[in-house]
Amino acid sequence: MDIYPRHQNRRHLPQVAVIMVPLPLQGHLNQLLHLSHLIAANQIPVYYVSSGSHIRQAKHRLHGWDPQTSAKIHFHHFQLPEFHSPPPTPNAENNFPAHLQSLIDASSVLRQPVSQLLAELSPRFRRIIIIHDSLMGSVVQDVKSISNAESYGFHTSSAFTLFFFLLEMLEIPFLLDSDIPESVPSNEGCYTSAFAEFMEKQYKFCNLDSGRLYNTSRVIEGRYMDLLEKLPLNSGKKLHAIGPLNPHVITTRSIKCEGRCLEWLDRQGKDSVIYVSFGTTTSMNDEQIKELAIGLQNSEQKFIWAFRDADKSDQFTSEGGEAAAEAERRDRLPEGYEKAVEERGVVVKGWAPQVEILGHPSTGGFLSHCGWNSCMESLSLGVPIAAWPMHSDQPKNTVLVTEVLKVGIVVKDWSCRNEVITALMVENAVRRLMASKEGDVMRERAKNLGIALRKSASEGGTSGLEMDSFIAHITR
Repeated sequence: MDIYPRHQNRRHLPQVAVIMVPLPLQGHLNQLLHLSHLIAANQIPVYYVSSGSHIRQAKHRLHGWDPQTSAKIHFHHFQLPEFHSPPPTPNAENNFPAHLQSLIDASSVLRQPVSQLLAELSPRFRRIIIIHDSLMGSVVQDVKSISNAESYGFHTSSAFTLFFFLLEMLEIPFLLDSDIPESVPSNEGCYTSAFAEFMEKQYKFCNLDSGRLYNTSRVIEGRYMDLLEKLPLNSGKKLHAIGPLNPHVITTRSIKCEGRCLEWLDRQGKDSVIYVSFGTTTSMNDEQIKELAIGLQNSEQKFIWAFRDADKSDQFTSEGGEAAAEAERRDRLPEGYEKAVEERGVVVKGWAPQVEILGHPSTGGFLSHCGWNSCMESLSLGVPIAAWPMHSDQPKNTVLVTEVLKVGIVVKDWSCRNEVITALMVENAVRRLMASKEGDVMRERAKNLGIALRKSASEGGTSGLEMDSFIAHITR
């Protein structure tokens, strides 16, 4: 039953408003903030909701967008209850960021303030659209009680990874074609048991959604979008592949970069630099950091290394919180390392503007954990990947990048996830990607794929048309 009164003159109200509900982890916050900008550019009011500290985090780390578009987004700061915020555990047996689980669990309390915002906006617009992270389904479940509201689940992983993940998690019998990669790893070791239980709980609410959104393009994942559409879970749902969402043309240079790394890139040759980053949820132990550092040095290739620990749950509890976290981080590099590599390498210990680095003509490779956000940024900007998966969707994304799209190499095989990668292995992988004929061929393939992806996201491209179709649908 509709618990809110129907508006007698709703047809005379402003057409539509969109509420964005991200999971408060960086890779999730970032993708939905990108989407917020794309929707706001269509003159649609967007309400982006999260805790105050995570909104600060998302806004501080965003780059590449016109500030005028950012100004059109309404940010709603909601209060999370107090929760335990332990430090990252780089020596844990499972690399999944278990220290963030208490934050993930606390995010479920946003159901009440999101429901209240729905109630406040419902009489003011003809239709309310909720776009929520697929892992925030329980938070938006009250959409069913509002007559002029509808929800759409947003998936932050690749269609490839999601398809195989769902087959296993939901135990769905499915006959696959013979040419599907046989090396797709199982879900074992990708998540902690607590997070797996959390995901299963959230998927119980997906039947409330009117459709699904994916940060991907049919140019690279058309086959797997088709397979997703055949799953019983998606029966009767419209699936929209609207990526890549990240900006492809940077009009203003970021000032949020330690060590003037962009100016350093300006002085390097075309495709001569490998960018090294393992995202915001990975902390390496001291032994692995040392091996990686020595391997990069011995490769004799130019590099930018975004050297940082995993985010804490309360990374941005106050203004300047990120800077405070950087100041607390102890230097675990070999003694004298930065001086020894200063002619060839830059170590960035703060936040690095990844899209700008990957889009720079001097960047010719990306040593990455293969989180989907990083994959889409790298692929859309035409940069091949040296894959070093750590947890979550990353092992399956590695197979997509290296075996299906053939725009990457494997640095650390998932079957060896509990082993330390030696300096020699790092050195050989970097040289293979950056200083070999095989790497040159892969780089050319990646550049062509980047052109195709950017074209797909532009007006008249496959993703552009799907975005237009989605906008037309929600404003119908």
